[in-house]
Amino acid sequence: MKIIIVGCGKIGVSIIKQLIIEKHDITVIDQNTDVINDITNNYDVMGFVGNGASYSVQKEAGVDKADLLIAVTGSDEINLLCCLFAKKFGNCNTIARVRNPLYNKEIAYIKDELGLSMIINPEYAAATEISRILRFPSADKIETFAKGRVELLNLVINEESPLVGKTLIEVSKRISSDILVCSVERNDDVFIPNGAFILREGDKITIIASAVHAKEFFTKIGYDTHQVKDTMIIGGGRMTFYLAEQLLKMGIKVKIVESDRAKCETLSETFPKATIINGDATNQEILLEEGITGCDSFVALTGIDETNIFLSLFARTRTQGKIVTKIDRINFNDIIDTFKLSSLIYPEKIAADYIVSYVRAMQNSIGSNVATMIKLNSGKVEALEFTITQGSPVVGIPIMDLNLKRDILIGCINHKGKIVAPKGQNVIEVGDTVVVITTKTGLNDIKDILE
Repeated sequence: MKIIIVGCGKIGVSIIKQLIIEKHDITVIDQNTDVINDITNNYDVMGFVGNGASYSVQKEAGVDKADLLIAVTGSDEINLLCCLFAKKFGNCNTIARVRNPLYNKEIAYIKDELGLSMIINPEYAAATEISRILRFPSADKIETFAKGRVELLNLVINEESPLVGKTLIEVSKRISSDILVCSVERNDDVFIPNGAFILREGDKITIIASAVHAKEFFTKIGYDTHQVKDTMIIGGGRMTFYLAEQLLKMGIKVKIVESDRAKCETLSETFPKATIINGDATNQEILLEEGITGCDSFVALTGIDETNIFLSLFARTRTQGKIVTKIDRINFNDIIDTFKLSSLIYPEKIAADYIVSYVRAMQNSIGSNVATMIKLNSGKVEALEFTITQGSPVVGIPIMDLNLKRDILIGCINHKGKIVAPKGQNVIEVGDTVVVITTKTGLNDIKDILE
């Protein structure tokens, strides 16, 4: 597809990287000449310097031939204007990044009135992911498929885990639960495991299951499955606003520590049921006075990565609760991983993944049957949800008889709303959706999983 991206900041670059792998025709627009030169020198894209909200600039970039325009500049209003022009003059699909909480309650209206295909809010999307983690604190990360019926959960195997030293066949026999271990990350390596694979302490595994079966599995291996009772959030920015709103609705007690008094007053007015502390969280005494040692969860959401990391490391020495750390700089994730913080949240990456998933869904109408795509294990693994149509080569054949390519695993089958953890004798039918886990990239059709 021909795609125009307006705005080449962190999220723009993340989208460019992923869409180039998907072999799309990418054109980028940014007002900064140095940024455009850097992008075009490092990536196989066409670049234009100018205001993406200008019709003449969009026309020069080929908006009349584009399939999709993605506006991710730092201004909500410019993003919306870019999409309005692209829709009016190019009649292409449009995606806008809109971050301001003032617009959040009007998102549906804005989307419909401007004819937008999608609105992405990185802070809201990240807050939603954090709320999922706090609902199920034993997992480091949770993704969903099949309209929420299927969950992908990450967890790290600790030394006390009954999984240590067991093959996946042994795990299946000893812990009878309808789940599937679909990927294992060990140091720098990622595996799509078979039944003989032996789990070790420190492995980061991803399981796929329905929400009920996932909870059952975690209970059987001795992990906590109850949502947290309370949380301490550091920082009072946009993400805190969205997160506090969601957690309070879940019945979780919220305490927010923010150094800016004006922000504290706004938060206090907006969330009267939350406890708002005006103070500097880098002062350990304040955190201790406010009860960090007894909190069920701790979420570092300041605007400075280093502060979030150090606060989380301090929290790890003072509480047994769940710790969540926001990171903005994606390029340093290898270094950050060495700190062994449990749950890391990358808002811009989450937003980019949502957009790439939408692009995959767009391809569904022009030859692909990928309904949803999610990146796992720092992008090394893809989980793809395929819609099974008439004439598919996988229909009616037991899974054990399918000639699957290496490093491909059928994770689950959604048959008329019933979630099935596939076994060798299971058969895929027309109308099913199937989640496939793979280290390969560029799968666009369910037939691509076969040799």
